[in-house]
Amino acid sequence: MVLVLVGVAVIMGAILAYVNQLTTPAIKAINEKNTQDAIAAVLPGVKSDKIEDEETTLNIGGKDYAFVLHKAMAGGECVGTAVESTSGGFGGDLKIMVGFDKEGKILGYSLLAHAETPGLGAKADTWFQEGQKGNIIGKNPSSPLTVSKDGGDVDAITASTITSRAFLLAVNNAYQAACGKSEADGQTAATAQK
Repeated sequence: MVLVLVGVAVIMGAILAYVNQLTTPAIKAINEKNTQDAIAAVLPGVKSDKIEDEETTLNIGGKDYAFVLHKAMAGGECVGTAVESTSGGFGGDLKIMVGFDKEGKILGYSLLAHAETPGLGAKADTWFQEGQKGNIIGKNPSSPLTVSKDGGDVDAITASTITSRAFLLAVNNAYQAACGKSEADGQTAATAQK
């Protein structure tokens, strides 16, 4: 009996490893396409020659955050930056990509991954878009964006203040990463969200 179970486990492990090896290139290609689509969505109207990717870690409020910056370059100059940022929402990590122009104004955002409550926190996908109640497009987070409940000027998602705070924290942190702020400069974004 033990030999049969070990044999089945070894065969199934080999099959899973083979399937994983076959699907890895396709999954990588899909992820790269999704990233490129998200960059195009958050940097509307930005004309660039190439995109330069950079990974960085920034200490904000005593906590290390990892970011991926996608810099849109035109003629050797950065004309816009798309930043991947993550913060802890109500149901788990909330991962977004935010686009900034060279002055730091928000051009757009895309919700990449979340585990928020459907019908409530999941509304972050559209709630903060232009023309919606919590519109952040065109704003500059040099003064951290906060929800109105915390004295800010951004309307929180109805019944999802925690998600709204997490979303704005991710946006504020993305701005800090795009501007290359130091720990001392970046602390305002994290403390404003508490």
